[in-house]
Amino acid sequence: MSQTMKSSVLYGVHDVRTEERPVPQPGPGEVLIQVRAVGTCGSDVHYYEHGRIGDFVVEQPLVLGHEPSGVIVAKGRDADRHEIGQRVALEPGVPCSTCAQCKAGRYNLCPRMRFFGTPPIDGAFAEYVVLREDFAHPIPDALSDEAAGLLEPLSVGVWACTKGRVRTGSRVLITGAGPIGLVATQTARAFGATEVVVTDVNPRRLEVAKELGASATVDVSQHDIDFEPDVLLECSGVPAAAKQAMRKVGRAGRIVLVGMGGDEIPLPLAHIQNFEIEVTGTFRYANTWPTAIELAADATVDLDRLVTHRFSLDEVERALTIAATDDSVIKAVVLPSHG
Repeated sequence: MSQTMKSSVLYGVHDVRTEERPVPQPGPGEVLIQVRAVGTCGSDVHYYEHGRIGDFVVEQPLVLGHEPSGVIVAKGRDADRHEIGQRVALEPGVPCSTCAQCKAGRYNLCPRMRFFGTPPIDGAFAEYVVLREDFAHPIPDALSDEAAGLLEPLSVGVWACTKGRVRTGSRVLITGAGPIGLVATQTARAFGATEVVVTDVNPRRLEVAKELGASATVDVSQHDIDFEPDVLLECSGVPAAAKQAMRKVGRAGRIVLVGMGGDEIPLPLAHIQNFEIEVTGTFRYANTWPTAIELAADATVDLDRLVTHRFSLDEVERALTIAATDDSVIKAVVLPSHG
């Protein structure tokens, strides 16, 4: 194996460079993974465009990318869960496992979380990464490398449906037909929802939502929402869309804020109080990979359908910007092994 690898590195706003870096060495309990596919995410784009997300600021060169799959090629001392050659999906956030949140099972809220592609932790737009072995999840042959990488956004959908207590007979409204909205649509169906209505302003994405299980779609630039859900999964991150949808939620309903948009959104307090509506945020996920793997492996959720564009490591900048000029983009994937 070469001692160096190709990486795509963000140096600042609109400044992405391809460079050679040393191949990382796995420590105790870690594995070295050759990266096969990495999905691009809105947070990657945000770092590229603005150099920060909230309190997370790019202050030194940073490798983005947190939706990876790959194959184990080396193991550190005491790493004994996997064999060399095992294909894996990478859960990109490694918690401390000792704090109060971790011990309570809420490791997604760990204050010492080390999350791929979040300053100052490097991500997976590289040929190799190291990861704690218990966060490298074996995947079946039925899953493609690209689908295995997209288990990460699927985990967001699984967590959102879990927080919203979507179950048999639920009526679900999903705002936003981007990748998260589309996996949430399929997950809500898998959890037993009988009606899933999806809203957006992009007709192409609404067509895909219908294809993937939405019982109805609404182009909110043309029509109002005529549906009273038990559960709202707000995946757009657009304050105006969230405000409109919240007023549709029925009595004792639940609102789950998933999309990341502005720092603040207006809440219709009278409606929320009078209808005793629960409102909760979501932050990543916890213990979702087994469910996500099962949903994808048996084709209950179709992740390959979301992949519309593919790029090499030398083309990461294009992967991060193409959605701004091409409304057919759903998910752009980076393939580090492709030249």
